[in-house]
Amino acid sequence: MQDPVPGIGKPSVYHAVIVIFLEFFAWGLLTTPMIDLLRDTFEHHTLLINGLIQGIKGILSFLSAPLLGALSDVWGRKSFLLLTVFFTCAPIPLMQLSPWWFFAMTSLSGMFAVTFSIVFAYVADITEEVNRSTAYGLVSATFAASLVTSPAIGTYLSRAYGEAAVVALATAIAAFDVCFILVAVPESFPEKLRPKSWESQVSWEQVDPFGALKNIGQDKTLLLACTAVFLSYLPEAGQYSCIVLYLRHVIGFSDEKVASYIAVVGVLSIVTQTAILTLLFQTVGNRNTIIMGLSFQIGQLICYAFGKVEWMMWLAGCLAALSSINYPSLSSLVSTISSSEQQGVVQGMVTGIRGLCNGLGPAMFGLAFHIFHVQLDPGPSQSAEDQDLIVGNNSEIGLPLPTNPETILPGPPFLFGAFTVIMAMLIAFFIP
Repeated sequence: MQDPVPGIGKPSVYHAVIVIFLEFFAWGLLTTPMIDLLRDTFEHHTLLINGLIQGIKGILSFLSAPLLGALSDVWGRKSFLLLTVFFTCAPIPLMQLSPWWFFAMTSLSGMFAVTFSIVFAYVADITEEVNRSTAYGLVSATFAASLVTSPAIGTYLSRAYGEAAVVALATAIAAFDVCFILVAVPESFPEKLRPKSWESQVSWEQVDPFGALKNIGQDKTLLLACTAVFLSYLPEAGQYSCIVLYLRHVIGFSDEKVASYIAVVGVLSIVTQTAILTLLFQTVGNRNTIIMGLSFQIGQLICYAFGKVEWMMWLAGCLAALSSINYPSLSSLVSTISSSEQQGVVQGMVTGIRGLCNGLGPAMFGLAFHIFHVQLDPGPSQSAEDQDLIVGNNSEIGLPLPTNPETILPGPPFLFGAFTVIMAMLIAFFIP
């Protein structure tokens, strides 16, 4: 597959981070409008349906990730960056046209929601092994940076100009991202290293997602790393799918406070995944960095599970930022033990595992909220100002936030997630 446009300059990490930033910035703008749309469409079943939507998307990502990763090893990274970004962002304009079509297409877009694996393979093509973990950290930090300001901007624009303006802006940014890939991003995988035909390189064993999981067992280190990825990312995926809804409607944060919360956690994640991650790699090594990240993740999940006062939510956010070193550390480890011509396949395996978690995690969290009768409260009729007043008054006098006072465990799925991360940390001790 020939690239009709060679791109601008030589392939660099900066090309990759711009692609990631624009894609997730566009979706970040829709944070508040999507919450309102979910609540208005599904009412009391919001948490359950949200989990199912994200679950279907994740399962489809799991099924397609090995195939797209393997094909990028044959036809190059640029074509598949273009493919994944275009179809992942395609549902955005449907938000104003039909809520049902929007959520249906969001679920189906999971077939192409593997931009991270293609980007990591792109970075692996152009970086030396000694610098790869830092480059992965920069990519992950860029993802966090895209969410620092976009929810706040989306909230402000939605209040000032209406949701249609936010959807239009997000659509324009997504379209610009597609154009940027087409015009500016150079190919990172030289054509001379690609096989002459895809049939000689890609086999059913490679692209079968369940077969890929079986192949992981052939390498002990890869098996341990991928198992740790599964057990740690399962609750993270569930948490990521519902945390904004949880903070706003269960804990009682206002839209403005939710946006501030995301911004603060995002800034801390950027610092963690750049300066702190590099320092940890140089001082304690890859395995110990992974173990530290998992320890922080256990702490933040426990805070979310039992927290009823505002300071515990902020503590959980800080620990979540520190735990963001998990994925770049594990991805760097997997990349190190793999050959250069197999980066797309191996990163596709890891992304496939994450895709499986993106399916199981949100569904598990949504079902747990439903079983334990965790309802959205305050209701739709309560304004953001009223929510802020309640939260502020309660915080000042040390009372719980607007959760059920009889509930000892406001967030049951977070506690289950803490147990799976403990298992991941025990496995990480066996990584050589």
